Amino acid sequence: MSQRILVDLLGFTGARGGTETYARELLPRVAAAMPDVQFAAITGRSGAERVAEFFPGRIHRVNWVGADPASWAAGAVLATNTLARRNAADLVWAPANFGPIRHGVPRVVTVHDAIYDEVPGSLRDRAQRTATAWLMARSARTADAVITVSNAAATSIREHLGIASERIHVVHNGAAPPRPVANPWDVLAPLNIPPGRPIVLSAGNRMPHKNFPALLRALAHIPSPHRPLTVITGGGSPDPLSADVLTLGLQGDVILPGWVTTEQLEALFQVATLYVCPSLAEGFGLPVLDALVRSLDVVANDIPVLREVGGDAVDYVDATDPHLLAAEIQRSLGGAGAAGGGPERAQRVGQFTWDRSAAATAGVLRSAIDNRRLT
Repeated sequence: MSQRILVDLLGFTGARGGTETYARELLPRVAAAMPDVQFAAITGRSGAERVAEFFPGRIHRVNWVGADPASWAAGAVLATNTLARRNAADLVWAPANFGPIRHGVPRVVTVHDAIYDEVPGSLRDRAQRTATAWLMARSARTADAVITVSNAAATSIREHLGIASERIHVVHNGAAPPRPVANPWDVLAPLNIPPGRPIVLSAGNRMPHKNFPALLRALAHIPSPHRPLTVITGGGSPDPLSADVLTLGLQGDVILPGWVTTEQLEALFQVATLYVCPSLAEGFGLPVLDALVRSLDVVANDIPVLREVGGDAVDYVDATDPHLLAAEIQRSLGGAGAAGGGPERAQRVGQFTWDRSAAATAGVLRSAIDNRRLT
């Protein structure tokens, strides 16, 4: 009889950035690496159709779980283990930071970062995230194994969540190969991005650790005649960054298109001159790798995880200082960046592939099943 793995995708909505890229890229590859395993997924009503686009197995939809974190958490606590037992699952894999919080069916959880502990944010931010942070920590502490996506994240998880080193498995993310579009400006037409100026690209949600207000302040320090057009994807409607753009007088220099399609993002990488990652903390920093794969110069905040990903192919700067960030952006746009050459890029890119990630992830999942059967 084949083994069965239930994947907890209750939080999948199509608008949660890197954790969902992780699921989309890995799940078909992990299934291919484990042909003797039957995969099933548990999803909420908001993500079922999107999950069906890539998931290699049966999908169980829990209609009372919506897009909000509270119902996602409730589903993980109340529904996942129940469905796993009902379907005789050998393992639950929770690939998006948390799942069930009690011991039950053997479980592997992917904890992408411990950012809630590293970047506390304002009092309001901490209040909003307290429950989520507790659930994530509890889920990790009761799991049979924890996967994380970088050595920097592993260190943080050990320090902040108290997970023993031998239970943490570092499996780096990968980068999908570019899928160039034939006419990028046609694809970008709905976003109202005018051609003719150097374009700085940045992407991500609007959580405080992404540090986008600092990028906007840096742009304001660049004299107007030399200021690039900056596109920051992600965010909702209205975008929380809109007020900063208005206050800094950057209405003609910054475009906030919200979440864009995969094709539009690919087109943006094609027309951009520079990618900037001002983030204060990351589990991995996938957009940095995506930019390198597409031969785009990168300026990133000087933190250990981004050095782990970018190596010598990226230019680093203290992105908390708008003067320094502005100067580095101008220097890179002027062609004076110290990093980013072809050999360095090729070396970094070759180290990170989704096929390699899938093979290592499959090994962790299989070991978790085998180890529980021996106990």
